[in-house]
Amino acid sequence: MQKVLIIAEAGVNHNGSMELALQLVDAAKASGADAVKFQSFRADLLATPSAHKAAYQERTVPNSESQLEMLRRLQLDAHSHRRIIEYCKEVGIEFLSSPFDAESADLLESMGVGMYKIPSGEITNIPFLEYLARKGKPLILSTGMSTLGEVEEAIHAIVTTAPIPITLLHCVTEYPAPYAEVNLRAMHTLRQAFGVPVGYSDHTPGIEIAVAASALGAEVIEKHFTLDRSLPGPDHAASLEPDELKQMVQAIRHVESALGDGIKTPAACELPNIAVARKSIVAAHSMPRGHLISEHDLSIMRPGTGLAPKVLPSVIGRTLRVAVGKDELIKWSQLT
Repeated sequence: MQKVLIIAEAGVNHNGSMELALQLVDAAKASGADAVKFQSFRADLLATPSAHKAAYQERTVPNSESQLEMLRRLQLDAHSHRRIIEYCKEVGIEFLSSPFDAESADLLESMGVGMYKIPSGEITNIPFLEYLARKGKPLILSTGMSTLGEVEEAIHAIVTTAPIPITLLHCVTEYPAPYAEVNLRAMHTLRQAFGVPVGYSDHTPGIEIAVAASALGAEVIEKHFTLDRSLPGPDHAASLEPDELKQMVQAIRHVESALGDGIKTPAACELPNIAVARKSIVAAHSMPRGHLISEHDLSIMRPGTGLAPKVLPSVIGRTLRVAVGKDELIKWSQLT
């Protein structure tokens, strides 16, 4: 069974600080996540001065600055990207990022990033999807806020541009996302509709929904994390802290281990317990040699090392070759 790819989403939770960014890499590595993901954008190419912040951003960054001004504080330049990528290699965790514009995608390509994670907001940006597809790298596409038709249009744009691997992530783009609106079964719909690997990008509080998604067959799990939920910034409040991220990774690993191969057969650990837990046909009381066995002469009791209860009808009506004592397991060799 293929291992679930667990992406620890640092996003913009570095708050523009290189020190914080590297600490996030350390926390992702310590959690056991497979990859740590940041966001690559040029604020001036991402939002106009008149673009409003989202409602959750107004709650978490309650000041008069525009979305553009907020993004300028959170963008990473080329030097920062290079340093973070080098540090990921040093500690042994995969670096990923979500490019929001062509220049940022080019930057990631120039630094040898081998896969692109496309954020939900870009799913209708067909020219950008085609631009990324031409780079020939695998794409992970989040599908928050989208209809099945919009997902189909995005996939069509990608695969008609280049035959590259695509993974779709079901997602609910709200921070935090309400449990009742998550609709995890949409993962199955995406898999059935498009025949590609699917996963889940989780914005709910806690870890249980991400763990449930892994039990439902998610091949990729993405989850925001922070060093401290009380830090200022748009995404900290809806993120896991390091201990929670580690718990989530461990729980997903337990789930994927428990899913198994689907073949119904006794597990190796069960085999010694079969004789202890199952029952056999035993003598309900002492009986002499030559006794004709009736239903009242027999009981069904542990251990399970004798004749199975299912052969009881074949034992009734037989004659004993030898005398048997009370509670003695009946054997075929004792019967005629």
